[in-house]
Amino acid sequence: MGKMRHPEAERRLDHITTTVKSAGVKLTHQRLEIFREIVANEAHPDVETIFRAVRPRLPTVSLDTVYRTLWLLHDLGLATTLGPQRDGMRFDANLSPHHHYVCVRCGLVRDFHSPPLNSLRLPEAVTRIGSVVDAHVEVRGVCAQCARKVQVSAQKKPTRRTP
Repeated sequence: MGKMRHPEAERRLDHITTTVKSAGVKLTHQRLEIFREIVANEAHPDVETIFRAVRPRLPTVSLDTVYRTLWLLHDLGLATTLGPQRDGMRFDANLSPHHHYVCVRCGLVRDFHSPPLNSLRLPEAVTRIGSVVDAHVEVRGVCAQCARKVQVSAQKKPTRRTP
């Protein structure tokens, strides 16, 4: 791939490498090439697309390495996911208008209803991309159960006492 020419991609790559180093994560050649590929690809690539793109430059890279590297970016808040979550494709038989809450820690998915969101007007920019068949909102956060686990974990940590 070589040097990126898009200034925004360069900025994103700099941010990723700085944040990864600050987190104490080793910046390997394979990780750097995977980072380069994701920031340069504006099509929101899936793992296998990134794997196929970096493989010619890194013949020894494994699909598992690409997965782990992308989840590292996700866990550090440097990338978001679209569509199916870690557990794979999910199915929903509820065909009435509704939206989804997704816990970013445990993957919990719950329906919620919102008449204002049901009548959300999409911007013209969306219709310029293509026709709209359906739209729903996916809200991501930390569910109450995961938030409690974090609080309990923080409370159990021993405090440092000074003499």
